[in-house]
Amino acid sequence: MKSGVIGFPRMGRNRELKFLLEKYFKGEVVGDEISKASKKLRSDHWNLQSNQGIDYISSNDFSYYDGMLDTIVLLNAIPSQYRELGLDELGTYFAMARGYQEKQGDVRALAMKKWFNTNYHYMVPELDDDMAISLLSKKPIEEYQEAKKLGIETKPVVIGGFTFLKLARYLGKKKAEDYVDEVADVYLSLLNEMNQIGVKWAQFDEPILVTDLSEKDITLFKRLYERILNNKSNVKVLLQTYFGDLRDCYDEVMELPFDGVGIDFIEGKKSLELLKKSGFPSDRLLFSGVISGKNIWKSNYSNVNKLILEIRKVTSNIVIQPSCSLLHVPFTLDSEFNMKDEVKQYFSFATEKLKELQELSIILESNDCRAFAEYTNNQKLFQVKRLYEDEEVRQQIENLTEEDFKRNTKRIEREGIQKQLFNLPILPTTTIGSFPQTDEVKANRSKYRKGEIDKNTYDNKIKSFIKDCIKLQEDIGLDVLVHGEYERNDMVEFFGENLKGYVFTENGWVQSYGTRCVKPPIIFGDIRREKPITVEYSTYAQSLTNKPVKGMLTGPVTILNWSFPREDITLRAMALQIGIAIQEEVNELEAAGIQIIQIDEAALKEKLPIRKQEWYSEYLDFAIPAFRLCHSKVQPETQIHTHMCYSEFEEIIKEIDNLDADVISFEASRSKLSIIQALKDNNFETEVGPGVYDIHSPRVPSVEEIVDALKVMLTKIDKNKLWVNPDCGLKTRGLPETVESLKNLVKATKIVRRYLEEEELATR
Repeated sequence: MKSGVIGFPRMGRNRELKFLLEKYFKGEVVGDEISKASKKLRSDHWNLQSNQGIDYISSNDFSYYDGMLDTIVLLNAIPSQYRELGLDELGTYFAMARGYQEKQGDVRALAMKKWFNTNYHYMVPELDDDMAISLLSKKPIEEYQEAKKLGIETKPVVIGGFTFLKLARYLGKKKAEDYVDEVADVYLSLLNEMNQIGVKWAQFDEPILVTDLSEKDITLFKRLYERILNNKSNVKVLLQTYFGDLRDCYDEVMELPFDGVGIDFIEGKKSLELLKKSGFPSDRLLFSGVISGKNIWKSNYSNVNKLILEIRKVTSNIVIQPSCSLLHVPFTLDSEFNMKDEVKQYFSFATEKLKELQELSIILESNDCRAFAEYTNNQKLFQVKRLYEDEEVRQQIENLTEEDFKRNTKRIEREGIQKQLFNLPILPTTTIGSFPQTDEVKANRSKYRKGEIDKNTYDNKIKSFIKDCIKLQEDIGLDVLVHGEYERNDMVEFFGENLKGYVFTENGWVQSYGTRCVKPPIIFGDIRREKPITVEYSTYAQSLTNKPVKGMLTGPVTILNWSFPREDITLRAMALQIGIAIQEEVNELEAAGIQIIQIDEAALKEKLPIRKQEWYSEYLDFAIPAFRLCHSKVQPETQIHTHMCYSEFEEIIKEIDNLDADVISFEASRSKLSIIQALKDNNFETEVGPGVYDIHSPRVPSVEEIVDALKVMLTKIDKNKLWVNPDCGLKTRGLPETVESLKNLVKATKIVRRYLEEEELATR
């Protein structure tokens, strides 16, 4: 049986691309050096797949920053403000990704949002009425030819035109349907060029097809692909979907003359049902996603075999592959030198998934899987009891009652109590939590992990960083301070390291956006908090100042969503186990005198099911209570904050209010403050801090633009409920730009406070 791969991790085994690009951003290397090193990475990745016997290998899945950004360039959909900078091709590309603030101009980056239900972020296309869509980039062609010179036949991968149009932001009067013909013609031009150089297969990724679609959407999809497929010449076109099933458009997809269709049988709950009900055309290939592309557990070969047997009842034209791109898992287990074999044996990263595909492609051709040692060895893993089961923790979950999820005092009452207690100025200023992780901070952590310094030396150094951070914030003039999180490598991994039931990788890095990589911990067993996690550093920070210092925690839903979860118990059970652990930490912080505690739920929306009908039953019905569990026991004087990152929250704004926090900060600047209207429309009760500037860009916001942002916010948000803060934590930024940005934030806030005072005086 043949096998395929939708996409492969880009950063390299040792994150070579990340470090190279960061040098480029600092001016330490030039574009030619990036090009040469990237070519080597692509070669390595193609050869790795080829050597494992993968039949359908992807090209053009490599990107310097983001596949959607590459598609923007491909379609010549570059907004005018970036063109007008007059930069070279690479400079323009990164101006869209990161913003630009140098002698040739000052522009913000494109908006960034979560890629469906993953922790990967994509750049949002912006289309205006004057934009002329046309084929600009030769990247898919060039990378195919690179692989061909290595003797490797690949299928160039491009984000499909329908997904592009559905995820784009429209700035003028034109809408998606007005661009269909232009976009289709670009894909036709691309296919024509592919045909000229002998490309056999092209893969168009259309994950938007697994979302809720209207009749209008389906008509748009058909119009686009009828134009493409009816004129495409000899290149075979694979329509690739992932993250769900095609329940809204299965029949329409099958009616179109695609040469292959990729269907996700892992997350696609109804994929097999649809296949059996409506059949599958005999003249095309079914690229079957039968092993998980998003989780790191080894595949159960028995389950895969049973699934393939069911698929074979409908079609024998099967290619096996992961359920989605392997971009979402780490590169290889070979880089995990200290992980115990008794734990490691359960896992499969990107490279190991290639091996699984190789083994399955042979096993599945046989009538007797048990004749293969690879099959029997695989099954042994699923017949033994997993480590780290904790009956006491499980009983705690069973004993929870409705009262465990409620604070005793209503929010409106708490608001009055807290305003009197803290006596903060109107529009209080704060940051989200972390401060820049300088080389000195990273070196201290590295030395401790390598055993070069003892715990006391490490702690003293952390406290010196905290002392400097508190002094810096006081000098800048912020109202509510943070300790800087210098002890944390990552907001989730740090907590995982302090909770029993987790295991960790040394090099299990996964791309989140651009050069930003995260190292998700793995939930291996039942979760328990065994000792205080943040209390010592938080109380030390508070001892240095009379201003309130926030205790900084990560919430249970984000810890769950940014971990690789277990597959043997429910998400609800894991969320509540983590919730109990965080509740214990919250209670101990409060007892130690920390009066403001922030429980970040940066990833609350991330795992919201793609289908709206499943939002509550499969997610919100446990996610919201899990957060409430964390703070249900605190006194009304204790102010609970939370923070949420890049997502569209408008559709669940009432549920967010139902978290029953006292203050919430949102990402808002890249999305052009679109959330504030939703806050007003839903009579949002929680005090709120929409981010006034984008921290994912090195660009420093001006005082004037922050003033303008605050004035816009005040048209929708009560001045007594508005906080002022950046979009997100500052750990990835440099210290000089951070200081300058925060100074501008404070200056802008003071200007608006005076404006409000003058306005109030004028109305008396």
